[in-house]
Amino acid sequence: MRTLSFILFYGIVFTIYFLVNYYIFSRGWQAIPSESRARTIYLIGFIFLAVSFILGRFLERFVPGVFTNFLVWTGSFWLAAMFYFFLLVVFIDLIRLADYALPFLGKIIPGSSMPAFRFALLKYSVVSVAFILLLGYINTLYPKITKLDITIPSKFSEMKELDIVLVSDIHLGTLTPKKHIQKRIDLINSLNPDIILLAGDILDEDLTPVIHLDLGSALKQLRAPLGVFGITGNHEYIGGVEPAAEYLTNHGITLLRDSVVKINNSFYLAGREDRDINRFSGDTRLPVEELLKDTPQDLPVILMDHQPYELGKSAAAGASLQVSGHTHHGQIWPINYITKAIYEISRGYGIIDGMHVYVSSGLGTWGPPVRIGTRPEIVYIQVRFSSES
Repeated sequence: MRTLSFILFYGIVFTIYFLVNYYIFSRGWQAIPSESRARTIYLIGFIFLAVSFILGRFLERFVPGVFTNFLVWTGSFWLAAMFYFFLLVVFIDLIRLADYALPFLGKIIPGSSMPAFRFALLKYSVVSVAFILLLGYINTLYPKITKLDITIPSKFSEMKELDIVLVSDIHLGTLTPKKHIQKRIDLINSLNPDIILLAGDILDEDLTPVIHLDLGSALKQLRAPLGVFGITGNHEYIGGVEPAAEYLTNHGITLLRDSVVKINNSFYLAGREDRDINRFSGDTRLPVEELLKDTPQDLPVILMDHQPYELGKSAAAGASLQVSGHTHHGQIWPINYITKAIYEISRGYGIIDGMHVYVSSGLGTWGPPVRIGTRPEIVYIQVRFSSES
C-alpha cells in the first residue's frame, strides 16, 4: 500500500512537472525566429534546466559532491523560474485569447514587427524572472526575529516567565550550506532562550547530503537550559522517519513523538507525530484528545504540531499554546493566497477558542531557495505564567 501511494504521488508530480515544462518550452520556442541559432541554445539549456533537479536529487543519494550539488542548486532555482514563467505564459495566452475574440494587438503591434516583438518579450521575461529570483534568494539569507508576548493563566507553575525560541522548517540538506546554518544557530543562541522548539521539517527528504555536509554538528551547538525539543514533519516521513529520528536524536534533539513531558514543574510540553504519518508509513498518530487526556490540568500545555490543521480540537483537548510551521506562508507569491485559504492561520499569531497559536513561516525553504513575499523567521515567544485567570 505504501509503495503504491509513493508511485501514485510521484507519478502525478512528474506528470504535472513534464506538462508545465512542455507548455513553457513550446511558447518560448515559438517566440524564437526559426532561422536563429538561439533555438539550439534554448533547446539545450531548457532540457538541462528541466532535468537538473530530478537528476541531482537522484544522484545525491549515491554520489553526493560538487557536481550533484550544482545540479540540485540549478534545478531548485529552475523550480521557481518555472513557476513564474508559467504565470507569464498563461497571462500572455489570455491576452492572445482576448485578441482572438476581439482583435486589438494588430493596432498596437504591426504584423511585420510581431516576430521581433515576441523574441524581445522572451528576452525581457528571462531577465525579469532572473532578477526576481536573485532578490528572492537574497531574502532567504536574512531571517527576521519575530517577538511575541503572551500570558497564560497558571496558578501552580514554579516559573513565572518562559522564553521560547520557535524554529520550523529548517529543511537541512543540499540547499542549506553549513556556514548559513551556523549563522542561524548563533542567532538562536544569542537570544538566550529557556527552551528551543523545532516544529518539524528539520530535515529535508534525504539524509545523505545532511550526513555528507555534516550539518548535524551545527544542531549540537543549540543551547537552552530546559532543552532542545523537536517533532516530526512531513519531510521527515518522506525521507524515512526512523533514520531521520535517530539522526536528530544523536545530534542533541529530544524528539516528542506523540508524547508529553513535564518541564521544570511549570508546564507540559507535548509533541505530535506529523499528520502525514499514515500516507508515508501506514501508521496512525494519536488523536490530540487521546494524547493529552492524562495530562493534569494544574499546569498549562504547550503543544507542537507541524501542520496547523484542526486548531479547535487542540484547544478543546486542553492546549494553552500551539506552535506549528509547514505552511512557509506560501514561500513565493502568490501562493500565500492559497495557504491563507487552506489554513485558519497561514502565518503568525492568533487565538482559537482561548488557545494561543503561532504558525511560523519557517526558517528554511523547500524546493527553490527563494522567498518572495514572505520572510524567513526565528520566533521569540515570551510567556508569562499568571496566577490570575
